[in-house]
Amino acid sequence: MASIKDVARLAGVSLGTVSNVLNRPERVGAERRARVERAIEELGFVRSEPARQLRAGMSRTVAVVVLDVTNPFFGEIVEGAEEVAEAHHAQVVVCNSAGDPAREARHLDRLLQQQVGGILLSPVHEVAGAAQLASRRSRPPVVFVDRVPSGSGFASVAVDDVRGGALVGELLSDTRHERIAFAGGPSGLRQVVDRLHGLRSAFRGREPVHVIDVDELTIRTGARVLDDLLALPAATRPTAVFCANDLLAIGVLNACVRRGVAVPDELSVVGYDDISFAETASVPLTTVAQPARRLGVEAAQLLLGGEQRSVVFSPELVVRSSTRPAPAG
Repeated sequence: MASIKDVARLAGVSLGTVSNVLNRPERVGAERRARVERAIEELGFVRSEPARQLRAGMSRTVAVVVLDVTNPFFGEIVEGAEEVAEAHHAQVVVCNSAGDPAREARHLDRLLQQQVGGILLSPVHEVAGAAQLASRRSRPPVVFVDRVPSGSGFASVAVDDVRGGALVGELLSDTRHERIAFAGGPSGLRQVVDRLHGLRSAFRGREPVHVIDVDELTIRTGARVLDDLLALPAATRPTAVFCANDLLAIGVLNACVRRGVAVPDELSVVGYDDISFAETASVPLTTVAQPARRLGVEAAQLLLGGEQRSVVFSPELVVRSSTRPAPAG
């Protein structure tokens, strides 16, 4: 591959002249600029953009570290971030922590070593992520996505998950559900904690919630949630289950179809996120909508605009066919 030295030698000019033609062509006279351009074409020279960016102390690469790359919610966040990055002539790379704090830490270490231009982080544990980033004297701009790290000094974009959980609680309370299950995990994930807290807050001191801890918020885990529910005595079995995300809720719906449990006649099911599959599930899913794409857009705008502030969106309840008033008795 031809180098900048090869271009300078063939054109009969200095390395500085070639550099100026590549970066500041207005500083080079027409005759010498034409010689350099002919040499570039003849040699098929392609400049190394990463090397140029490193020499300039900057990068046009923005990294997005997400909790679960298979979840369409995070896919929409990435799409929104890419839209803004493209307008700023930057590119986006995606790293998947898969909910593993150690894996997230390794991703962050490598991104810092590679001197990326900025990081959008949806953390496993926001305190650990903030501490790891804050410990670096020299680091790129960072925006936390889907979480507000308290007292960290980082910009952030999130949705009010406590309010989202409360919206579900209000719906189930208003439709006379007195025995409710909440399925979510890992238990240390702040989004899960906040959604459960919001659900409980809607019942004003009553505790009708049976909590089912799961290791992951995936479709395949939904079968285990239904197994847990069906193992309870019929007289005390919850009549509704609120799942901490849509993938888990869709897994519960699928398991209900296989096990012959009628939704919503025997069990109302609620999810969270309003991913694209929610409306087309086997039973259209009642869920809490998060503006995922707007999260990505806003986060990237904060990052590339150098703004240091927190943005919190309000969730919206979307009621579909998977919920109904509790059966009498």
